[in-house]
Amino acid sequence: MFLQKTIRKKTVVQGIGIHSGDPCTLTFRPAPADTGVYFIRTDLPGSPSLKVTARNVQATSHQTTIGGPAFSVATIEHCVSALSALRIDNLFIELDGPEIPIGDGSARVFLEALLAVGIVEQDQPRKYCYITEPIYFSEGEKHAYVVPYHGLRLTVTIDFPNPTIGKQTIDLDINEQSFGRDVANARTFGFMKDVEALKSRGLAKGGSLDNCIVLDGENVVNPEGLRWADEFVRHKLLDALGDLVTLEMPLMGHVVLYKAGHDVMNKLVRKIWDSPTSYRHVELGADISDEVRRYTGWTVPV
Repeated sequence: MFLQKTIRKKTVVQGIGIHSGDPCTLTFRPAPADTGVYFIRTDLPGSPSLKVTARNVQATSHQTTIGGPAFSVATIEHCVSALSALRIDNLFIELDGPEIPIGDGSARVFLEALLAVGIVEQDQPRKYCYITEPIYFSEGEKHAYVVPYHGLRLTVTIDFPNPTIGKQTIDLDINEQSFGRDVANARTFGFMKDVEALKSRGLAKGGSLDNCIVLDGENVVNPEGLRWADEFVRHKLLDALGDLVTLEMPLMGHVVLYKAGHDVMNKLVRKIWDSPTSYRHVELGADISDEVRRYTGWTVPV
């Protein structure tokens, strides 16, 4: 049986928010089984909490922001993408500000912090959202769908008119090893021509070459260049993994995305919820063996 997981002890990440420019300290703390993932604002009276769920997503332009009556948390996707890859089910994430630290623009700082303290199994089985029939969402030329698959696999395609990016596709089975090797270090990116417009909207105040790939026309401004030739699509996969955490349950399925950003991902997650005949709630090693054989003929290895 596959059991739920949390971390062994607390760990801290410090930095600034890429949009607010404000300093923030983030503390990961273990949470009991069946808790889920919660943000807690320790700088506010009563330390209010907010669950990471698509129902609490408030904004999806250039970032994913969740919020409730008491507070909001901006740019959550890089942080929680590591939880998706590590299969961490239960976690308290304490913050003393309104935006997650950006680190170097990737998920590396969060992955390293979590792995440094260790991950532990808990005494309750993990329940998966196991896709049994295709679920599709489209909006103009953007589309996203998920089909049955005995694991978590993402195929992501982006297509930008900028020739340095162009059309890029990545297809990857997601686990701790593949995430750490192929995804976690991929940085967010932006265009020099958009900087002033973003700042006029209160965004990108903390952005710099230390935490973002910047393109000026066809040129990458960062002196160290790219970490991969297709770093752009790898980062989009990273973002999508973070948005999948708002499903509140680890996904078993093959997610296919074309030009799909945070907004489309939020709508896909909600479409999954609204398609109860197209998925099952299952426990690996328990009832999933019958479910998987019924829909795919695949047998869970002992």
